[in-house]
Amino acid sequence: MTTATTTQRTVNGLDTRQLVDTVNAIKTQPALARFQFRNRNRWVDGGENHSTIRDFYGAGREDDSRQASFEFVNGEPPVLLGHNEGANPVEFLLHALAGCVTTTFVLHATARGIRIESISTEMEGDIDLRGLLGLDDSVFPGYEQIRVKMDIQADCTDEELEDLLAYTEKHSPVCNSVCRPVPVVIERVARANGS
Repeated sequence: MTTATTTQRTVNGLDTRQLVDTVNAIKTQPALARFQFRNRNRWVDGGENHSTIRDFYGAGREDDSRQASFEFVNGEPPVLLGHNEGANPVEFLLHALAGCVTTTFVLHATARGIRIESISTEMEGDIDLRGLLGLDDSVFPGYEQIRVKMDIQADCTDEELEDLLAYTEKHSPVCNSVCRPVPVVIERVARANGS
């Protein structure tokens, strides 16, 4: 394959033929679209805990493409009784949201033939800690509002960018997990020895 051909197949760093093949495969076999992502977490001390991510189920089987796990350290700043061991969990939520919105935007831009030159995103989230601390039951413990500001340079009109942003907001999995109620079940796992 020539370099020119390779360049034509790749838009925004994504292989357009693979993109089309993936979409067609899921249209033919909808079960391939069912994925299950997993995370394991271990408390260390104080506000520090570590999450490990590696295996997941997708495209009809357990994935075995990762040779090593990704480890993320959750911490807290001193003002929240921590030692800055890492970003705190609500900051990781902003990271996850930014990553998913960006990826979703790039995926659908590529499908529409829009070439992206750059994307820079800044996010802000407001939280009232009285909810976390249980000081006022009328205070919602989660984010009150998250603002996402994206600076996008691409070879399309402003109207096309606005349409693509609206489409991204409706189709980003993390954005929709945050914006719409998602059932979360927290349960204690009993040890086999009863301890």
